[in-house]
Amino acid sequence: MVKLQVFFFPLMTHGHMIPFLDMAKLFASRGVHSTIITTPLNAPAFAKGVQKSNDLGFEMSVKILEFPKVDGLPEHCENADQVTCPAMLPIFFVATKLLKDQLEQLLEEYRPNCLVADFFFPWATDSAAKFNIPRLVFHGSNYFASCAGEQVRLHRPFENLINDSDEFFVPNFPHKVKLCLSQIPPYERAEGDTEFAKMLNEAESQLRSHGVIMNSFYELEPEYVDHYRNVLNRRAWHIGPLSLCNRSLEEKAERGKQAAINADDCLKWLDSKSVNSVLFVCFGSFTKFPSEQLHEIAMGLEASGQQFIWVVGKGRNDKETEDWMPEGFEERMTGKGLIIRGWAPQVMILDHGAIGGFVTHCGWNSTLEGIAAGVPMVTWPSFAEQFYNEKLITDVLRIGVGVGAKEWVAGTGGGNIKRDAVETAVRSIIVGEEAKERRNRCKGLKEMAKRAVEEGGSSYSDLNALIQELSLYPTSI
Repeated sequence: MVKLQVFFFPLMTHGHMIPFLDMAKLFASRGVHSTIITTPLNAPAFAKGVQKSNDLGFEMSVKILEFPKVDGLPEHCENADQVTCPAMLPIFFVATKLLKDQLEQLLEEYRPNCLVADFFFPWATDSAAKFNIPRLVFHGSNYFASCAGEQVRLHRPFENLINDSDEFFVPNFPHKVKLCLSQIPPYERAEGDTEFAKMLNEAESQLRSHGVIMNSFYELEPEYVDHYRNVLNRRAWHIGPLSLCNRSLEEKAERGKQAAINADDCLKWLDSKSVNSVLFVCFGSFTKFPSEQLHEIAMGLEASGQQFIWVVGKGRNDKETEDWMPEGFEERMTGKGLIIRGWAPQVMILDHGAIGGFVTHCGWNSTLEGIAAGVPMVTWPSFAEQFYNEKLITDVLRIGVGVGAKEWVAGTGGGNIKRDAVETAVRSIIVGEEAKERRNRCKGLKEMAKRAVEEGGSSYSDLNALIQELSLYPTSI
């Protein structure tokens, strides 16, 4: 029998590359030959995971596309995390679109049974169709946010609102979910189409694709799985939480980029703390707060009296430039607070029993990793679908508390949350009766997540069904 071959093509940013690698490993563990498509400078991020899968007897490989040179992008910029300002992002996406011919050459040569391509590559649907290859879209998001975003896009309930603080309900929705005008992306609010909005509108190519893969599980958001499939009439398979395919401590510690802290040192610090006593503060790989906001976070954490691990974001790794840090802060926090400057082994940290709360930007990778670890959250969204994810956490699942972020600001994280709000939110997630109730709900979701990916579970079964369907698809050879 010929082995099923699936190509995986992620957007070049760690928030997309990490779940794509997990997904490719998961497919490979089910007997599929998984091939990751990327560019030269991004290939090392996949090398170790691919090698370990092959060492276990699975089949994985990497194919390289040369990243095109485009005016306006710095040399050697092949990853969106390297884009120094939000205005350069459209240029980066123009460059990714120029990969089309190289991708088609690969598809023509290898004729895989399926192409799983990132949501941000709408043109990949037509490329795959040229060779009668089914294209699956990977959202990197969840059903709730996808349904909410679609209903807001279709009905524009914010259209007649004037002030940023004016509120509206998401229409045609299973739960009453309220947002304010300032939480809507500027490109959706604008009169006429911006270039970025046009690119996202092109993403309607997913309707012509074979379907969508979701990094989620049925028990987490059953009303929205059904809404997506039955009300919006979209084909979708949920196969998450993808992070749970990393079972060993080594896999968790090495996931993503090279960590800025030794895993043993991090675990030793956590082992010295009591259960549910430490707050993990991390805002992902893309958000970069201004100095004044970092200062407020520091003052709020200190005032809360809670122990914490704080991952200071991109561009804040040089101690000499840390003008935001309160005088004597790090010395006062010795033993109570651990600051990691750079990349952190997030899944390893979240899974530790000492972690009792997670301050997060509500990116879906982080959100689902927190859910899979059974950790309640302080929500601090700033852009993309993060405001929808916050509502899922706080209003639907009731496992989190909002810090009060109201403004959609791509990449900069805003700068208007004061120390009192930080202090109140982080104390409420760790201390008190409501914190215990949230923690109990989190424990229930953690168990559901584990069962979903085990044999016979909802995600395990959905992946089986998808692989079976792809094996019967009449591709042309």
